[in-house]
Amino acid sequence: MISLSILDYSPIDEGAVAGDALQQTTALAQLADELGYKRYWVAEHHQVFSVAGSSPEMLMMHLAGATKRIRIGSGGVMLPHYSSYKVAENFRLLEALHPGRIDLGIGRSRSYRLVNKALNESKGIPVSYEQQIADIQKYLTDDTETEHRFQKLRATPVTKTAPEMWVLGTGEGSAKVAAEAGAGYVYAHFAKPLKSSARLFRSYENQFQPSKLQDAPNTMVSVFVVVGETKEEAENLAKAFDLWLLFIESETPPPYYPSVETAMQRGFSASEMEKVTRNRKRMLVGTAEEVKRRIEEIAEIFETEEILVIPNVARAENRMKTVRLLAEAFGLEKRQQKNGQ
Repeated sequence: MISLSILDYSPIDEGAVAGDALQQTTALAQLADELGYKRYWVAEHHQVFSVAGSSPEMLMMHLAGATKRIRIGSGGVMLPHYSSYKVAENFRLLEALHPGRIDLGIGRSRSYRLVNKALNESKGIPVSYEQQIADIQKYLTDDTETEHRFQKLRATPVTKTAPEMWVLGTGEGSAKVAAEAGAGYVYAHFAKPLKSSARLFRSYENQFQPSKLQDAPNTMVSVFVVVGETKEEAENLAKAFDLWLLFIESETPPPYYPSVETAMQRGFSASEMEKVTRNRKRMLVGTAEEVKRRIEEIAEIFETEEILVIPNVARAENRMKTVRLLAEAFGLEKRQQKNGQ
């Protein structure tokens, strides 16, 4: 049985401001909580002015307090920018306040060069990503016995439970890092939608080393979804998504997520249509039942039981509708009632 979770970029709709987007994220998280989604993750984007999610830890604190049951997480913290020790302390604080509900999703940074420079300006010799992941594991498990350059250092506050740790990626390197750390692994299908990538999960599972954080491998696939009540509605929403993807790949992207009306009026050039066609492979577009079938196909190919959907469509009401329609298609509320939650 497939579990559904959500990754939210907090898009700033055309005509809205960042504060609106963050309030809409809060409302969407509360709806997901009611509908029976398993997790609600928020992203970290810098120098992308059409989304409001730049500091996942701070937004997570707000969302965890505004929801009741759903797990709250990052998708993800761009670890190369930060101190592993400080990240561990941030997430331990979240875990102390909301035990058993916090996920630490970690990714590599692919930010703009200027962003990388600003976030790393005062650093000395950089620590490798693999070492940073190992450091996080040490701090979250209170390991003061294994040889380490900061062997006796512990992250505070000390908690009885630990956040779930996940590594995000699209290649052999990230799968190996996740396996060696004894962490969960999330494949970013929305970035690299290749069926052949399912082998990464087998590689991850074969190399997995049980840890205090997790004794068995755990996987997720993350996908862009565009859902409408009809095929026509879904296609119209997809056109706005097509335009947003073109915008963020351009040199001067506007500071908003374009509306369906803007996308329909503007249209696409021949060269843009080539990019649109390529980008369409990154998203699942259709009615809830059609998208459900595609999700089930992906889950079967990757042999995973959890899908992380990104409902990154124009307008808050359409994001709410997407989440509702998928929940109905998968019977999430019925499952939740059956489990007594």
